[in-house]
Amino acid sequence: MQALSHPFAAALVAAACVAGLALGAFAWVLWSRPRDLLRVEYARQRRALRLSVHRERIDGLRWCWTARAGQDASAPVIVMLHGYTGSKENWYRLVPELDARYPLVMPDLPGWGESERMADADHGFVAEAAHVAAFLRHLDVGPVVLLGHSMGGGIAALVAAKYPDLVARVGLIDAAGVHFEGNAFGLAVLDGQNPFGIENTAAIDRYLSVLFFDRKARPPMPWPGPIAFARYRRNEAAFEQSVLDRIGRSDERFAPGDAAADIRQPAVLIWGAHDAVIDPSAMGLYAARMPQARQVLLERSGHMTIMEQPRDVADAVHWLIERGTPA
Repeated sequence: MQALSHPFAAALVAAACVAGLALGAFAWVLWSRPRDLLRVEYARQRRALRLSVHRERIDGLRWCWTARAGQDASAPVIVMLHGYTGSKENWYRLVPELDARYPLVMPDLPGWGESERMADADHGFVAEAAHVAAFLRHLDVGPVVLLGHSMGGGIAALVAAKYPDLVARVGLIDAAGVHFEGNAFGLAVLDGQNPFGIENTAAIDRYLSVLFFDRKARPPMPWPGPIAFARYRRNEAAFEQSVLDRIGRSDERFAPGDAAADIRQPAVLIWGAHDAVIDPSAMGLYAARMPQARQVLLERSGHMTIMEQPRDVADAVHWLIERGTPA
């Protein structure tokens, strides 16, 4: 066999070097900046939904949020607050199910996602509710329809109760903040653990099993997604534990439920029947304080109703806007 010509051999060597450098750069990003790979996927989702991204400093904090313009200038703005360990992207499956008339705003709460995290700041229910009130004032769009999921539901309850001029209607979805019937998740939190903690890729399946009842609704995570996600969450462990200390173990852990009795706006309560995080008994506890609230129990969902049954959640939100009545 004739030896490769010198120019061709040189080209192969050069190509191999370039490939090696690219692979090395990819490995470096995966190791040192795992969030960047997640941001690439989130950007793809954002473009597919035609969402705009916004970054502004509000009351000394840098906020990041995505938004969809509405087709009806007179329609109320829907603002959606994500849960613990979550981000604005958790709402993306709900976006196409919500009537195009409504403008949508999905922020990363302070400390989470792409919004600013201040060292030693309080990220409990009460502090975050005050931040959200400042955010809504900054939007200056009139009273909003405020939706909150999980931790975000507890925050939404406090905002609706304490700042009624900012909230026209409120939806609490699998909301934290009341003393629900004990389950494995709640007992682990009280024991000082973080049941959502992820130390390695093997823990991702356990994490998703707690969140989702419908396995088909789990977000796809092709390689190298699990590696990037596990490393990112491992880096977040100390912060996550500090927040859980506030919302799960401190004196303010039931502040949202206490405040719910002051909510007079039209309201809806949405829960997954198989929620292994915030037991469905929590819906009844909120309802006892909010008699005007419609209760919606979704039979095919766990904790992530907004991803497991987004159309049913959207139907309940449409009911809230079009037919909900105040207390």
